[in-house]
Amino acid sequence: MFPFSAVNLSAIPWDFTLILIVLAVLVPWRGAVRVRRLLAQSALTTTQRLSLYASTIAFQWLIVAVISWRSCSRHLSPNELGLVVSVVWQTATITVVFTALLCLNQWAGLRKIALVPVDQRGFLFQFTQKIMPQTPIESPAFVALALTAGLSEEFVYRGFVLAVLRRVLSGSVFGAFIAIVVSSLWFALAHLYQGHRGIITTFVVGILFSIVRTWSGNLIPAVVGHIGVDLVAGLYAPRMLRARPDPTSPNAL
Repeated sequence: MFPFSAVNLSAIPWDFTLILIVLAVLVPWRGAVRVRRLLAQSALTTTQRLSLYASTIAFQWLIVAVISWRSCSRHLSPNELGLVVSVVWQTATITVVFTALLCLNQWAGLRKIALVPVDQRGFLFQFTQKIMPQTPIESPAFVALALTAGLSEEFVYRGFVLAVLRRVLSGSVFGAFIAIVVSSLWFALAHLYQGHRGIITTFVVGILFSIVRTWSGNLIPAVVGHIGVDLVAGLYAPRMLRARPDPTSPNAL
């Protein structure tokens, strides 16, 4: 059994505790509220999409700035946060292979969705279809959003949250496993708006990303993989779905 005496709760100062609470409560609540408002609208205009991208980018960088400030004040080192690359060739190899596999899987998943009738594609498809870029003007803004999401979310969850949990738990292999699981749970909570299926999927993805981050010793593979998946979804999906109209629709004949 896991020795609870190895859990050092005093390693979490008040500001880290507050940040963890915000990530577990405020961020999921904010996401759920925004999604309800988006789904209440029949469609989004270019202005609305650009505003959504800009506000999300600003919010995520605000979180990164606060966490960076408090991490520096509490002497959470760059190495603990996954910001130091020790073995360049290993990191590069893991990054290329991991990103390629993730993007291929995302591409294959989108192709499968495109073959399903529109009314059977589910909530997540309907949501992403609304927020994905639909015009050339929106695409650069979405790229900025994808870059921000990859950098900020990996820094927050695979960097900060994982580092804090490692300090709390013992340095044992089992302690490291618990840190991976709990940090992935925090990551899944941030995607509460996706419903229970989305939370489960995100939780599993979080574990995979945390394992890769632990294996490589830094955030680069997770950051690049995260950005790659988001870019495939945002830039490829709209074109693919337009090219593959709903076969049950009269307009498809």
